[in-house]
Amino acid sequence: MSEHKRKRGRKPKIPDAEKTLDLPSIAASADDDDVVFSVSNVEIIPTTTNPSISSAAATTTNNHHPDHRPRRGRPRKHPKHETPEEKPPPLPRAGHCRPAENGGADFAGDVEPGVARVVPAMDAVVKVFCVHTEPNFSLPWQRKRQYSSSSSGFAIGGRRVLTNAHSVEHYTQVKLKKRGSDTKYLATVLAIGTECDIGNSGYMYIQYVMVQVGYVDLSIEFLLLNSSFVLGDVAAMLTVEDDEFWEGVLPVEFGELPALQDAVTVVGYPIGGDTISVTSGVVSRIEILSYVHGSTELLGLQIDAAINSGNSGGPAFNDKGKCVGIAFQSLKHEDVENIGYVIPTPVIMHFIQDYEKNGAYTESYRLLLYVIGFPLLGVEWQKMENPDLRVAMSMKADQKGVRIRRVDPTAPESEVLKPSDIILSFDGIDIANDGTVPFRHGERIGFSYLVSQKYTGDSAAVKVLRDSKILNFNITLATHRRLIPSHNKGRPPSYYIIAGFVFSTVSVPYLRSEDYEYEAPVKLLDKLLYSMPQLPDEQLVVVSQVLVADINIGYEEIVNTQVLAFNGNPVKNLKSLANMVENCDDEFLKFDLEYDQVVVLRTKTSKAATLDILATHCIPSAMSDDLKN
Repeated sequence: MSEHKRKRGRKPKIPDAEKTLDLPSIAASADDDDVVFSVSNVEIIPTTTNPSISSAAATTTNNHHPDHRPRRGRPRKHPKHETPEEKPPPLPRAGHCRPAENGGADFAGDVEPGVARVVPAMDAVVKVFCVHTEPNFSLPWQRKRQYSSSSSGFAIGGRRVLTNAHSVEHYTQVKLKKRGSDTKYLATVLAIGTECDIGNSGYMYIQYVMVQVGYVDLSIEFLLLNSSFVLGDVAAMLTVEDDEFWEGVLPVEFGELPALQDAVTVVGYPIGGDTISVTSGVVSRIEILSYVHGSTELLGLQIDAAINSGNSGGPAFNDKGKCVGIAFQSLKHEDVENIGYVIPTPVIMHFIQDYEKNGAYTESYRLLLYVIGFPLLGVEWQKMENPDLRVAMSMKADQKGVRIRRVDPTAPESEVLKPSDIILSFDGIDIANDGTVPFRHGERIGFSYLVSQKYTGDSAAVKVLRDSKILNFNITLATHRRLIPSHNKGRPPSYYIIAGFVFSTVSVPYLRSEDYEYEAPVKLLDKLLYSMPQLPDEQLVVVSQVLVADINIGYEEIVNTQVLAFNGNPVKNLKSLANMVENCDDEFLKFDLEYDQVVVLRTKTSKAATLDILATHCIPSAMSDDLKN
């Protein structure tokens, strides 16, 4: 039997020339060059014509194979490109490109101009090394053990580097390393913006609440103060004095706000390796996000590109190689996938211009300038979507707006705006009943976006409806201050000690340090979310803990309880409390606490016992430095 005898069944199919992919090989042949070129940083731009494609190749592609026979079934669909002029250009061959000086690729040889361009310039992206020493809110007279972190940043104009604020929060030392370098350069922190970064402090929405005896459980769904996705501070600006660091570094150029489905490339130094990393995706959503415990609402971008630990502070480039934002965080939850967030260009430029406008070193803590930040309309408002509510508020059919619920008594707006006023427009732009304004074609956005475009001290025109009358006001915008602040702005915590009682002020970092990951006093949470300060210098003062001694027997279990009054006088802040106690000549010290608790101590014995308690616990002073001045 012949070895070439034809087997039964269908004849083997001959590969069709139309389905053969004609691409260059991964490794270049000896006839080209002995160099393998990577096109990872190159974007191919389609052109209308490409004369380099030979007519022979076009004929081979469009015609059938000589041995082709008719097939059963539906006829084959031919490609849309029937002529060489309509076909897309081939990928560039190896050996016709050379590296650029700034991390991209510069094209030479026989590649036509306009066929390819660079995306993005990655030599401007640096790795940020920081040593942090956080304050100890439980023991405010000392600091915690130092720790190290790494993140990303990028160079901008004026020999400056941008990164996220939480990347250098509570810094002791900051160093930068360029791509491809083995040298770390000491950096100086110029400014920190504490209102526009989604970092490591803040809060998430409470979805499910379980009330216990005096506490509220937050363990279901999202944690209040230690969530994997939390809203905090914005950006930090660094510089390097060493001229060698800036050699060959070209600053990143900023682009416009991207649109939905625009391509973005996130560049940085995340975990998983030491070299630079590039991930890509598209813009999934553009909307207003609550930054810094909801006290500031700013524009934010949601993307589907991977953002991991260490990416924070790195740039997000568009397809033209221009920066459109700073990567800051990704949402980690079992019900979500590929949700990352980027601080967009308008917020970044606001931070930079705010620094340049007020840019000067101050005599504050560590000679560090904290930028003034974003202003806020000091009101809480309600939607007017219900028709009966609009009729009750005397709104006409063609009028739209939002109702003012409360006005911050410490805000400049309190002089002209009142509760139940209807805000019809802001700076001439009409506000809808759901609180949105036109943004771009087919998009609407919260009207707080208009406020965030302003600077502290700027004026704005507000039209309101009050008692069926339209009133126009010109208000001055200012930063918003919460009763429980979201940041201490680099300052060490304040404290005062008498008879073993440690008095301190409440802030979001303080609550986080108290291990309130699963539960917190319900009264403190209510003040955190809803209370407004009645005075510009008002603080929430609490008994943080009691250092056990003979003088305070029976009071040992008082922890994190607000102090309301001292000897009948209300306590408005910690400094006023310290002054009243230090200057007290009465026989007893009487502290009125929340939950109707009372603490009474003898004045002379309490002050005498304080010195022994300080020595026992190695505490250098009975009060922090800011209370001494």
